[in-house]
Amino acid sequence: MSTLVAPLASSRSLPGRRYDRVFFPVMAVLTLATVFLGFAKTYFLAGMINAPLPSWIIHVHGALFSSWIILFIVQVSLVAAHRVDLHRKLGVIGFSLACVMIVFGLMAARNSLMRGISPVPTMDVRTFFVLPVAAMFVFATLIYFGYKLRKNSLAHKRIMMIATISLLGAAIARWPFAFVHNHVFADLTLYVFLLAMVVYDLWSTHKVQRATLYASLFVIVVQQVSVPLAMTQPWIHFADFIAGKS
Repeated sequence: MSTLVAPLASSRSLPGRRYDRVFFPVMAVLTLATVFLGFAKTYFLAGMINAPLPSWIIHVHGALFSSWIILFIVQVSLVAAHRVDLHRKLGVIGFSLACVMIVFGLMAARNSLMRGISPVPTMDVRTFFVLPVAAMFVFATLIYFGYKLRKNSLAHKRIMMIATISLLGAAIARWPFAFVHNHVFADLTLYVFLLAMVVYDLWSTHKVQRATLYASLFVIVVQQVSVPLAMTQPWIHFADFIAGKS
């Protein structure tokens, strides 16, 4: 994936790039607002630790993913404040946190599957199981490449931003508006974030950066393939196996 990014030397001469210190912090704050709006009633305003969640796994899962959003805002802010040295030190913590998030994300998905819970009323619980699994697959893949390309700031910041955006589907689907309560709307809203990345690239660098293009396409393709996959018999059997029913 290192071949997917335009050379840094040429991009530094583009005057629009100086607005990275505005655009990426704003995007990070919007991700926080999206998550808060989705989980305010059931988690944040319910006292977090005291929130009536169904298991300790879901509690840890919520704490880890909330910590990621906060740390991401801190990391973006450090770069905007020219504290790249501290940003790099915290990057090791961020990578470790991401690894733990992936483990607990999958554990939380299995926990919901075993309880027979599908947040989407029209979707069978075994079909819904594919959504968190696909989200963790996308997040893990993007985090890997983001860490691998951490010395290439133009690619790194875009991949990490898109990795964080890829987590927003669950929060969007829980916004307190009746018309959003389906995964299709959640996907489309998430794609607005990706479109904002594309538009910013076009404005600031005069072209869509390859990291933005391929990371965004990866998110979209996996999401669009996952639900049809989950409706097949092999996936149903797999979900039953994971739930301990076969």
